[in-house]
Amino acid sequence: MDTDDLDPIKKKPVKKDLTRMSIGDLKDYIADLKTEIARAEAAIVTKDKAKSGAESFFKS
Repeated sequence: MDTDDLDPIKKKPVKKDLTRMSIGDLKDYIADLKTEIARAEAAIVTKDKAKSGAESFFKS
């Protein structure tokens, strides 16, 4: 795998101009953000399980 294909780890998202968004668009935006947060939390759980498994493997 080429490391140029990977996204930078510390890339900050571009902030949207919320003043131009309607209430409906803002609610949709919040729903999208909540979905992304849930996806990130699931990735954390998966990585924690893998880390725990590796730690227990190397302890014994």
